[in-house]
Amino acid sequence: MTARRGCLTACTPRSDVADDRPNILLIMADQLSAGALPAYGHPVVSAPNLTRLAEAGAVFEAAYCASPLCAPSRSAMLTGRRASAVGVYDNAAELPAGTPTITHLLRAAGYATVLTGKMHFVGPDQLHGFEQRLTSDVYPATFDWTPDWRRSDERSLPWYHNMNSLLGTRIAEAAMQTDYDDEVCFTAVQLLRDLSRQPHRRPFLATVSFTNPHDPWEVRRPHWERYSDSEIGLPEVATIPREQADPHSLRLRDMIGCDERPLSEEEVRKARHGYYAAISYLDDRVGDVLDALEATGLANDTIVLFTADHGEMLGERGLWYKMSFFDGSARVPLIAAGPGIAPARHAGPVSQVDLAPTLAELAAVGGDDAEYEGTSLAPLLRGGAAGGPDWVAGEYLAEGVRAPSVMLRRGRHKFIRTPGDPDQLYDLDADRLELDNLAGDPAHAAVVEEMGAEVRRRWDLEALDAEVRESQRRRRLVAAGLRHGAQTPWDHQPFVDASVQWVRGERAGAEHPSRLRPRGDLPERE
Repeated sequence: MTARRGCLTACTPRSDVADDRPNILLIMADQLSAGALPAYGHPVVSAPNLTRLAEAGAVFEAAYCASPLCAPSRSAMLTGRRASAVGVYDNAAELPAGTPTITHLLRAAGYATVLTGKMHFVGPDQLHGFEQRLTSDVYPATFDWTPDWRRSDERSLPWYHNMNSLLGTRIAEAAMQTDYDDEVCFTAVQLLRDLSRQPHRRPFLATVSFTNPHDPWEVRRPHWERYSDSEIGLPEVATIPREQADPHSLRLRDMIGCDERPLSEEEVRKARHGYYAAISYLDDRVGDVLDALEATGLANDTIVLFTADHGEMLGERGLWYKMSFFDGSARVPLIAAGPGIAPARHAGPVSQVDLAPTLAELAAVGGDDAEYEGTSLAPLLRGGAAGGPDWVAGEYLAEGVRAPSVMLRRGRHKFIRTPGDPDQLYDLDADRLELDNLAGDPAHAAVVEEMGAEVRRRWDLEALDAEVRESQRRRRLVAAGLRHGAQTPWDHQPFVDASVQWVRGERAGAEHPSRLRPRGDLPERE
């Protein structure tokens, strides 16, 4: 088991803020589709801890990520702005250190801020407002995964998703994903214990970010054996014939090579089995964190939010992984529970860019200088009948496209526009599986015109195309230079100072170990 990391490093808290503001525990998953959870109606997956959280709190049934890719989604969530507005176009794009995040805002208002787990920050700043980060990231902080929209062959870059993750699904006692999340869970539980020992602690934002159920699905036997082979069904929508599929879906299929090497029904079921088992593993770890929150007595003062950065297509329509605006990829779980949160299920569309202004309002933190594009959901969480956004927007600017791809959701309609591709319009109330593209239907011409006008209001797609290409050009040049000579890693290096961690003679009161002040225990309020 990983060595114990201390709590937050000492810093001077503000004394001009109220003492009764809630703690916030933000728990994140990676690549978890809302529809894959029993709390959202899945009939097979076992996730009792997340189900328990949903039953006690507010569930948003139509929450969308800001971008169906890790780094852009997470940066948009933390800043409350579109990923393109902060320059995080893809998984190798840097969030500038001078960009305010909700973490900076809460920290400036006296909150303690700590991160354990994945956040997919790129570049030298691996904190972005967190006072301490208890683990390194699971993915690189470099520019090496920069897409190249100049290329005609989507399969030419070796770091793209491919079929190996699907074909490698297996039972494994030791695997990178579970090893990493074991450490994330351990540090999170210890963090809560450390926080609970402070009699005059500051309110905190603790972010616990797991990498499961991201592929590859290499899971331990007990989680695999929670499901019998007979329980694992095939996708609801079979592979769409190439002549009927939309161009973006075809690009994604070509990029991962799934049409060159089609999976058998047995292989599809095995991959889906691995995904379900990874969700159950994740749910166990979430349960460990929630149990620690309860056992330490922090639960009564802590709002818990659970979400994911994007979903997983899981073979639907012949698509796997993310990078698509279909609901399997773009619709994510969003659950909130705790003091002041009214249990309810909210059907209206919301976005993860709404989280930053929501957290600011829940924490009673003024945001006069914040540049949020999202809408606070706090009124809904407190039991109000209104308060959600009118429009929900998404964008995709990475591998698998050659021009900006954007999505709008309003009410029952979802609209997708990618220059060079036919528009897509779906009525999600009548067509849950998104099989009937209404964009060319004269009966829906007014909806298409309204959606198109909103796209033009929000984005200059031609200018955005030029910005993305220029960013890719600069980062390719920098990455090429940094591959040579001595290298200074940007990856976060957690530090443990053992000299102040346990009993250390006269320095730490050896007669009363329970009163020890581990490295970084939070200072008392002044």
